[in-house]
Amino acid sequence: MNVLRSRENPRVRRWRRLGESRRARRAERRAMIEGLHLVAACLDGGRRLQALIVSESGQSHRDVEALVARHARPPVVLTDALFSAMVDTETPVGIAAEIDLPESDFDARGSAACVFLDGVQDAGNVGAILRSAAAFAVTDVVLGAGCADAWSPKALRAGMGAQFALRIAGSGDLIQAVTRFDGTLICTVPREGLPLAQADLRGRIGWIFGGEGQGASPALAAAAQLRITIPMPGRAESLNVAAAAAICFYERARQLYPPGGAASRG
Repeated sequence: MNVLRSRENPRVRRWRRLGESRRARRAERRAMIEGLHLVAACLDGGRRLQALIVSESGQSHRDVEALVARHARPPVVLTDALFSAMVDTETPVGIAAEIDLPESDFDARGSAACVFLDGVQDAGNVGAILRSAAAFAVTDVVLGAGCADAWSPKALRAGMGAQFALRIAGSGDLIQAVTRFDGTLICTVPREGLPLAQADLRGRIGWIFGGEGQGASPALAAAAQLRITIPMPGRAESLNVAAAAAICFYERARQLYPPGGAASRG
């Protein structure tokens, strides 16, 4: 079996570049995923792997073997040291993959539930929002120009496979994107909005969330038909944007799927 050993190998250098550079991912429409959960989520979502990469020691891992068996072609094997240098995690289990990025354009006009993110610059927050969206039956996400890359290693880890359960688009003109949505647009505000539990969230909802600190831009906030506030009886001034999004998504799911309904899970 041929094992790649050099950091100067062109394929290894390219994979490192895809992991490190948003520009490279955009140019090639490719990304890197790493770890058992993400590779499994990609395959479970019916996505095709362009290349499956394993470390020498990872080959003997039972769960790695199972994923290799699901891939149509033999994996590329790297030495443990080279694999560790290529990926972003400190203690990799020994499996990664190169994937195609999905189409980044879709019309959110008829979306049942869509999230519009404005200036959410932290990749961990972007990934966490995606994870909560997928968990609570939100289907679509549109990221404004100032947002972190949903396919960066940090966002992928935080998303825990949510990227493969959602439609994700980027928009250079988020105002235009929200005005095309023909459901109810809701923007969260720190105070003086309608308390979240009093809002009727059972229809088609477009959520607008702004970046950490500054919130949504005034123009985006003005486009919303409804402003809501999450009541906080404690002493914190505000919530992290990912935490606020999760609470909003949960409340909508609670209204749509009462406890004990078919969509509820223990």
